[in-house]
Amino acid sequence: MDLLTVLQECEAFAGFDEEALERLALDARALDCSPGEVILRHGHPVDFVGVVWLGAVAVKPPGPADPTPITLEPGMVFGEMSLLTGEPAVADVVASTPSRIACVPHASLTRELGRNPLAARPLAKLLTQRITSRQGDPRLQEEVEGARREDRARDVGSGRGGTVLVLNCGSSSVKYALVVGGERRAGGLVERIGLPGGVQKHDGPNGRLERSLDAPDHQTAIEAVLDMVVHPEHGAVARLGDITAVGHRTVHGGERFSEATFVTPAVKEELKACSALAPLHNPVNLLGIEVCERLLPGVPQVAVFDTAFHLTMPEHAWRYSIPKDVAAKFKVRRYGFHGTSHKYVSRAAAAFLGRSPSDLKIITCHLGNGASCAAIDHGRSVDTSMGMTPLEGLVMGTRSGDVDPGILLHLMGQGVGKEELDRMLNKESGLLGLSGVSSDMRELEAAADEGDAGALLAIQVFCYRIRKYIGAYTAAMGGVDALVFTGGIGENGVGVRSRVCQGLACLGIELDEHRNRLQIPGGARASDISTASSPARVLVVRTDEESMIATETTRALDRADVASVIELRRDRPIPIGVSAHHVHLSQNDVEVLYGAGHQLTARAPLTQPGQFACQETVDLVGPKGRVDRVRVLGPVRNQAQVEISRTEEFKLGIDAPIRASGDLRGSPGLELVGPNGKVRLAEGVICALRHIHMTPEDALTFGVRDRDVVRVEVQGERSLIFGDVLVRVHPDFRLEMHIDTDEANAAEVNPEMVARLDSIQHRAV
Repeated sequence: MDLLTVLQECEAFAGFDEEALERLALDARALDCSPGEVILRHGHPVDFVGVVWLGAVAVKPPGPADPTPITLEPGMVFGEMSLLTGEPAVADVVASTPSRIACVPHASLTRELGRNPLAARPLAKLLTQRITSRQGDPRLQEEVEGARREDRARDVGSGRGGTVLVLNCGSSSVKYALVVGGERRAGGLVERIGLPGGVQKHDGPNGRLERSLDAPDHQTAIEAVLDMVVHPEHGAVARLGDITAVGHRTVHGGERFSEATFVTPAVKEELKACSALAPLHNPVNLLGIEVCERLLPGVPQVAVFDTAFHLTMPEHAWRYSIPKDVAAKFKVRRYGFHGTSHKYVSRAAAAFLGRSPSDLKIITCHLGNGASCAAIDHGRSVDTSMGMTPLEGLVMGTRSGDVDPGILLHLMGQGVGKEELDRMLNKESGLLGLSGVSSDMRELEAAADEGDAGALLAIQVFCYRIRKYIGAYTAAMGGVDALVFTGGIGENGVGVRSRVCQGLACLGIELDEHRNRLQIPGGARASDISTASSPARVLVVRTDEESMIATETTRALDRADVASVIELRRDRPIPIGVSAHHVHLSQNDVEVLYGAGHQLTARAPLTQPGQFACQETVDLVGPKGRVDRVRVLGPVRNQAQVEISRTEEFKLGIDAPIRASGDLRGSPGLELVGPNGKVRLAEGVICALRHIHMTPEDALTFGVRDRDVVRVEVQGERSLIFGDVLVRVHPDFRLEMHIDTDEANAAEVNPEMVARLDSIQHRAV
């Protein structure tokens, strides 16, 4: 029996025609296993569907009770849930006998399902059975969460799935790293490009090598990088063909790029357009991309943006209070920088704490010669200290940080020119300008120890500004679960961390001075330097931007595969449901509001099976005003949830976060008033994140996963593309996009209009 025959006889593949099965068989591989050999490990990523070809395998869920394994025989499959959800393995899969497995890549299956949606039905039926059995078994749900926790701890900056060359091109330097299967194998720096005295410093498997290098241009420098990564003695791969992709650090993506992006001619044009916002960086970043396109033809090039992580900031955080027409004309807004580092350390901190980023409120402090803070609420950047340029915010090595704009007008009135101002603010201010001694914190601390008043003042101003931002961000998020220090000063500045945290106990931030003096344990990513009783954890996390760029690069390639499937399915309409304000109640709330023993009364069914609008309504009372007769939806839930629009926020006097349904921790509350009583909610008021309900068959057809984030086009007289649309997948759902009344009004949605999937923004991980 050959691979093709195995797939032909497998029930899960019954929907594929002969040509599709032949293509899948070509992409698949045979895996021979000895008894006891682990095929999939609990908590580890899964990128294929396995079909038992010969022998038998055992599925062994983890747990102290050592549950009886499930035996899979020829024709049975495993790994199919990850195709739908992106989840890691929830159990070990181990060969029971000498076995052979047909491994069909997820990417190949996604491509074929996009070509032939009917092929999804047998797989969707199997997935529905698995989802239903999981819901009925709490132990299975615990195993899924356990696997997700393990995968989160492993996934931060892993760059898994290939060999990625990471390049960071500066005006006269190229910094590089080679990340293989998530591990940094080599890296280095080429300095003084186009200048005399050029040098290359390389760290490889056999230690450090430093050599003189005459590099008149970036192409010569990148050629030297490529020569070194395949060097027989100092390299990390055998040949350039082993490189899966090149990830380029790109400083500015403007408002267009919220994720790392596969480079196309259109993307390069966008990068050129963004060069006005980063004239010292984007042109040379683009130059590096074009050099690699020539030197590595056919190898995917991916741009990873410093600004992308911060594009989730709400408008009230990114907008400057200048005339709107001026802001629009000159693209004046807060963009933020250091996004790759803030993203990496926030996820590393969550993994260290054994939590999901979507459960936490984190403040990250990237402190080095350049410095910035970020407020990260439930995994999304909601504010950051740098603005339209890296000049705004904290005091830095030579940058001023926040200054009164009137100072600049005053200096210009005194004859100080634009170039002089630029030099002063970027090169002569910050720690250097305050101290008159140095921009290096180590030198300043040594000078302060010797009694230098200027050095001491510089340190005090630096730490005070950080402390002020921490307080502001704690207030903005309504609390903080973790404060994270990273960057050269953040990771090594014992005294800086101590000064910053002084007086923050009122915010639940308590530093343990003994722990603060200890280094991060060897081989560890992070350490906890807070007291045992501190409500918020204070962490030091080693940043690793190269690993994060490698990870973002592989994910961009994954999204590019999905995009090709979405393009095939653009003709499939998605119904639009406009969701007005409404309330979900617990049974206890129902009885308080409407009387003991009261049961919700169905008024009309909703489009989603099992959901219904109720006869009952409730009044919402906020700090500023009220909204009366808001419809209750059934059935009852474990916790009350109130969904309102942006315009109603102002009427009630509430700033409700944009959240997925059920994500209520830290959200504001209000008072519910019914005919028989009142309920005071401590939390539970949100603006619902726009979302699409899909069945497993829908998701397989569109090539998306549960918890993916996509862009959706609504066509009409005022056509709009809605970004940040969450995909939710469940067998009980019916295909429909849900938006609120404000969003529907913006697109002038009417009952006949439909939406179409445009592209994928974020891949569920």
